[in-house]
Amino acid sequence: MSKVTTQALSFELQAGESLLEGLERTGHAVEYQCRGGYCGSCRTTIISGEVSYQSTPLAFIAAGEVLPCCARPKGELVLDIAADPLKQRA
Repeated sequence: MSKVTTQALSFELQAGESLLEGLERTGHAVEYQCRGGYCGSCRTTIISGEVSYQSTPLAFIAAGEVLPCCARPKGELVLDIAADPLKQRA
């Protein structure tokens, strides 16, 4: 499991969970379309840490960016993303 820190909180990814699934579970507002690295709509900025991809995503990823839909952290990861206040109240 990997620790992920965002603007809102820190959490541990569960076994087998993608970064996007962990962000959704913890109430973060992440826009996405494909869940497979094709569209790039979930693109998020990495403040620190590294990720890996099982296969290279087709969407463009600039330095300092990650596609949470298909990424797995390689240890601790800090992202520049806020939680969705509506989802956190639910």
